[in-house]
Amino acid sequence: MRELLELARELADKEVSPRAEAAERESAFPRELFRVLGRSGLLGLPYAERWGGGGQPYEVYLQVIEELARAWLAVGLGVSVHTLTCLPLAIYGTEAQQDRWLPDMLGGELLGAYCLSEPQSGSDAAALATTAVHEKGAGAGGSYRIDGVKAWVSHAGQADFYTVFARTSGTPEGRDRARGISCLHVPADTGGVSAAPAEHKMGMRASVTAQMRFDGARVPADHLLGEEGRGFSIALTALDSGRLGIAACATGLAQAALDLAVGYARERQQFGRPIIDFEGVSFMLADMACAVEASRALYLSAARRKDAGQEFGPQAAMAKLLASDTAMRVTVDAVQVLGGYGYVEDFPAERYLREAKVLQIVEGTNQIQRLVIARSLAGR
Repeated sequence: MRELLELARELADKEVSPRAEAAERESAFPRELFRVLGRSGLLGLPYAERWGGGGQPYEVYLQVIEELARAWLAVGLGVSVHTLTCLPLAIYGTEAQQDRWLPDMLGGELLGAYCLSEPQSGSDAAALATTAVHEKGAGAGGSYRIDGVKAWVSHAGQADFYTVFARTSGTPEGRDRARGISCLHVPADTGGVSAAPAEHKMGMRASVTAQMRFDGARVPADHLLGEEGRGFSIALTALDSGRLGIAACATGLAQAALDLAVGYARERQQFGRPIIDFEGVSFMLADMACAVEASRALYLSAARRKDAGQEFGPQAAMAKLLASDTAMRVTVDAVQVLGGYGYVEDFPAERYLREAKVLQIVEGTNQIQRLVIARSLAGR
């Protein structure tokens, strides 16, 4: 494990971090970096070695994510999103499907995107309206025709495949609406698949986010992942794991902000001595350090539960909630420690602050995390 984390740290410092500032300024998606990470064995760490994965525990994988996010959040989050996108295939796909697609996914040749949310269904994910109609026709089993719009898709228009959740039966209303949702593997070059213009975001500008449109997009029936109608449970399983990835990303970003603030406070002289010698600053830094360590401990504890085969959904929600709230608070405090320099682009503190906010929103808002935790406490 030590060698793997050292490799991740080296790549983060030498390959990832130096590109961040310019790419964020120019909104340039770092596609080649994901190939580099794939060839280095860091893109498929929690998946089996038979498909080119690393066969690593989630506890180890998440520490790699933290290192990447510390260097550049867009890359750490991108690896987390890609891992989330591969999970339905890796767990629910047939051996033939896994052998066909997973090696290139885990090797960095195929980058994925996760398509669950829609313009009218965010937190209420089961209310999705995108349809996948099973049509008889040429080829064994026919095909699925997909129609609809997906929103807030990371890697939209840049991905090589999309893991799409669509309605194969039922309607978006009613108690049984989740039972009609299925999961499909959709290659990016499928006819009828297109990306809308990228959203203009306050942070993570190098990570493309946009709507994806499916206009009569047809994929063979053997692109169905898992059983028809079981897609919503697949989506929730993936999100439980994905929330741990967000927690690791948030911890990495908070660590970067803490490192920046500590380094500045050691060098900045006021009244004849470094400002880290003043209690007003040093106590703030101490609180920041405690919060980062607590976030790290919580996501690692949840990861160990997952690795042991225990229930970890509520703990994943706790980790995502605590770590993303911590990232928001620590980045705000880092700007304060730097003072005026924290507010200008000469230092990355202002970028860290802009980036932190989205972590309280993606893969379930922090209000939804509180709902998940509260329901687990109530025994539901």
